[in-house]
Amino acid sequence: MPAHEHESVTTDPLVRERAHLAASRSALRAMREDVQALDIGDVTANWVNAVVLQSQIDERIKSLADLAHTPLFFGRLDYLHEVGADQAEGAEGERFYIGRRHVHDTDGDPMVVDWRAPVSQPFYRASKKDPQDVGRRRRFGYTGGELTAYEDEDLTDPAEAERTSRLLQAEIERPRVGPMRDIVATIQPEQDEIVRSGLGGTVCVQGGPGTGKTAVGLHRVAYLLYAHRERLARTGTLVIGPNRSFLHYIEQVLPALGELEVKQATVDDLVTAGAAGAVAGAPGAAGIEVRGTDAAEAAVVKGDARMAEVLRRAIRSHVTMPTEPVVVVRGSRRWRVPAYELEEIVAELLARDMRYGAAHEALPQRIAHAVLVRMEEAGEAPDDRVQNAVARNPAVKAAVKAIWPAVDPAKLVLRLLSDAEFLATHADGLLTEDERKAILWVKPARSVRSAKWSAADAVLIDEARDLVTRTHSLGHVVLDEAQDLSPMQYRAVGRRCSTGSATVLGDLAQGTTPWSTESWTQALRHLGKPDAVVEELTAGFRVPREVIAYASRLLPVISPGLAEVESVRESPGSLEVRAAAGPAELDAAVLAACEESLTREGSIGLIAADARVPALAEALTAAGHAYLSPGEETSAEARLTLVPASLAKGLEYDYVVLDEPAAVVDGEPDTRTGLRRLYVALTRAVSGLTVVHAAALPDELA
Repeated sequence: MPAHEHESVTTDPLVRERAHLAASRSALRAMREDVQALDIGDVTANWVNAVVLQSQIDERIKSLADLAHTPLFFGRLDYLHEVGADQAEGAEGERFYIGRRHVHDTDGDPMVVDWRAPVSQPFYRASKKDPQDVGRRRRFGYTGGELTAYEDEDLTDPAEAERTSRLLQAEIERPRVGPMRDIVATIQPEQDEIVRSGLGGTVCVQGGPGTGKTAVGLHRVAYLLYAHRERLARTGTLVIGPNRSFLHYIEQVLPALGELEVKQATVDDLVTAGAAGAVAGAPGAAGIEVRGTDAAEAAVVKGDARMAEVLRRAIRSHVTMPTEPVVVVRGSRRWRVPAYELEEIVAELLARDMRYGAAHEALPQRIAHAVLVRMEEAGEAPDDRVQNAVARNPAVKAAVKAIWPAVDPAKLVLRLLSDAEFLATHADGLLTEDERKAILWVKPARSVRSAKWSAADAVLIDEARDLVTRTHSLGHVVLDEAQDLSPMQYRAVGRRCSTGSATVLGDLAQGTTPWSTESWTQALRHLGKPDAVVEELTAGFRVPREVIAYASRLLPVISPGLAEVESVRESPGSLEVRAAAGPAELDAAVLAACEESLTREGSIGLIAADARVPALAEALTAAGHAYLSPGEETSAEARLTLVPASLAKGLEYDYVVLDEPAAVVDGEPDTRTGLRRLYVALTRAVSGLTVVHAAALPDELA
C-alpha cells in the first residue's frame, strides 16, 4: 500500500483510518443517543403537536442507525486548499471523509460528509485533467463491514498514470448475496451527472445491461431528497418498478443511502384499489381488483393511446343539452332561467374542457348565478349564502342531474367493454371493427364487483377516473424498466407527476411486452414529458465483456441501431455454452451446471422459460437442492434461485445457468419479444454464465 511523506512513518495509515472509522461510529451513536434523550414534555402545546414531534424524533432516531454491513464512509478527499476560500499559496487544505450520511463530533465538526453534499462531488467527478482542487482521492475496501484496504490516487502527479481503481473494480465484482446493494462508492462521472441533475427537469436514461441505470435512478431520488427535502416532503416521491420481486430486491438501497420514506409501487398498484393505502397521495381506482387476463391482441388495443380519446368521448356523451327552462321558487317569487341561457352555460363549460366532475360541481353554481342576476335586476341584494341555497334548490339539482349527470368511471368502462353499440359510437374513426371485437367481452359482467378486470382494464378505469377528477401529482417519480409500459400506462404514471418531474429508466432492447415502446421520444410524449433530456449509458460495469458480446449478437434483430454496451470488465472463461446429449438429458445437464456454480462464492440464478420451471423445480428437489423464488433474499445457506424468464428483468446473480434458450424464445407470443426475453436472461450474470441446451440455439446466437 502506498505511503505518504506527510503521514507519520511509524503509524500504519490503515490503523489510522480504522481509528477514524471507530471514532465516527462512536460519534454516530452519540448523535442517536442525544435524540433519544430529548424530552418533549415542555415544548408541546397539545397532544397533536406531541404526536407529530414524537414521530419526527422517531424518524430521526431511525435515520441515525449504524448499518453494520454498510460502510459508514467509503472514500476520502484531501483538498489542496480550504474549501470555499481563496486558493492562496501556502494555504492549508482540508480533508473530508465521504460516506452514506453526515456524522459530526461533539463540537459539531464533520467526521463524515454526506455523499450528496457539494463538497463530496469531486469524489465522483475529479480527474487528472480536472482535479477540482483535490490533491488526493482515497478509496476504502471493506470485508464484512470491516475496513481492510485503501487505495490512493494522486490527481496532481503527472507521472502517475490514469488507471481504473482496483478497489472500485473489486467492489463492483464483489459476490452478491442478499438484496441489491447501494453502489454509492462506485458511481462514475457520467452517472453522477445524471444523479445530481436538477429537480425541475425530467431525465430519461437509456442503459444496456450492467450500466447501472437502476442504481442511478435510486441515487438520484436520494440526492433530490437531500437537495430539496422540504419541497419533496410536501409533494412526495415514488419509485415504480415492474413487479413486486424487483421492488423487494431494491428496497434496502434507499435506507442505506439515508432515505427511509420513499414509497415503492408497481403500475398495477397505482391503478388498483390496493394502492390507496400503499401509496400515499396516489390513490387507486377504488374497488377494483384485477382477477382476469387479456389475450395479447386485446391488451395491445386497450393499452393504445387512442383509448384515451374513446374514454373522453364516452364520458362527455353523458352531457345532454337542456331543452326546458329552470324555474326556482323562493318564497312568493319564481325565477326563470330559459333553456337557451342554460345551453350557453353548458356550451361554455364544454368549451373549457374542464374535468367532468369539476364541471358537474360548477354547473349548479352557474345556474344559481343566473338566478341571482335576475334577483339583482329586480332590486334585491342577494349574497353568497343565497347563491349557495339556490344551487341546492331541488329544481336546480334536477336540472343538473338531467344535463350533467354524475359518472362512475368503473361503470363507464364496464359499459364500453360490454356494449358493442356504445363502443362503436365512441370509437368511430379511432378503432377498427377488428380492434373493437378484440376488446369486447364475450360474456359481459353483470356488475363492477363481479367483473374479472384485467390489468389493462384497471388502467382504463384510472384514465376515466382522471377525466372525472384530477389525479394527485407527486413531486418526483422514478420509473424503472419503463420500456415495457403501454401508452396508457405511461399516461397513468404521467398523471402522478404532472406538476412534478420524473427519472425514466430503461433499455429499449429489453422490451418484452407486445406493447413495449419503440422509442423514448414516443414514450416521453405519452408520459407528458416531451421535453425530457435523454441520456445514454453505454459503459457496462456488471456484465463481463465475453457475456455481453455474446448477448449483443441479438441486438441487430431486437433493437436495430441501439449502441452495444462496452463492458469495462474482462473475465476470460466467464461464458460457457454446453449442449446436452438430448432432451432427456437436459435436466441432468442443468443440474450439473448448478452444482458446479455452487462450488463458487456468491449467488446463483437458474433462469428458464416459465413452462420449464415446474420440471426444474422437481429435479432440484429430487437432487436435494433447496432453492429460492425471485425476490426472496439469498443468504450464505441459500444461494440458488429458480427464476422464470418472465421475472428475470432487473435481477442479477454472480453466476447464471440459463436453461434451453430456444424454450425462452418460444415462450413468447412472437419471435422478436422472445429474443428480447432471451437477451434479458443472458445478461443477468456478474461473474459467469453457463448456457445449457438440447434444442438448437436460435440462429441469431450462432
